[in-house]
Amino acid sequence: MIEIPVHDLTGKQTGNLEVDAKSLGGELRPGLLKQAFVRYHANRRHGAAKTRNRSETAYSTRKLSRQKGTGNARRGPAGTNIMRGGGHGFAKRPHSWRQKMPIKMRRLANRNALLAKALDNEIKIVDGLNFDTPSTKQFATLLKNLKIDRSCLIALEDTRTNEARSAANLDRVRLTQISRLNVYDLLNHRYLLTEKGAFEAYLARTTVEEIG
Repeated sequence: MIEIPVHDLTGKQTGNLEVDAKSLGGELRPGLLKQAFVRYHANRRHGAAKTRNRSETAYSTRKLSRQKGTGNARRGPAGTNIMRGGGHGFAKRPHSWRQKMPIKMRRLANRNALLAKALDNEIKIVDGLNFDTPSTKQFATLLKNLKIDRSCLIALEDTRTNEARSAANLDRVRLTQISRLNVYDLLNHRYLLTEKGAFEAYLARTTVEEIG
């Protein structure tokens, strides 16, 4: 079992949340994490880059000057790749960079990223994360009380609440729904901040048998 500290809004530890390591993959799997991270990054690429080759340039194929006798370079048509505005010698073509990954592997990778965070004490759980009104200053104070001095991923059940609005303008902070946690965001931020109830519900959604 892994014990993750639970804090209140003042940063004081009020208890621990016990998480079964088996539900997070049991052990760290660096190869799986790298594969999932690279896949997510690759799938964000548009792959729409395109340049013209020589056959696509709108130039005459007439030789610009005779081969000998002018004292100039032996130039061919204006559309060659050595001429300004000519076609590219190795033109870019649209390409799909998408990578496939079974859904069970994706789920396991997400859980394994949480395991890595838990082992490094980089998960900050707050019990009773509830603001009466949106307040950026109040949320900044909360981060300071929790000793979060690096980039932070804030995962909430609902991103339209006062707490979400309070965190929206903070530097080095990314807001997301806890149901949309992924390897890319988890590994790209030093800390994960979430609410106790939302985190427990997230862990209960997928059983160990479903993630392999």
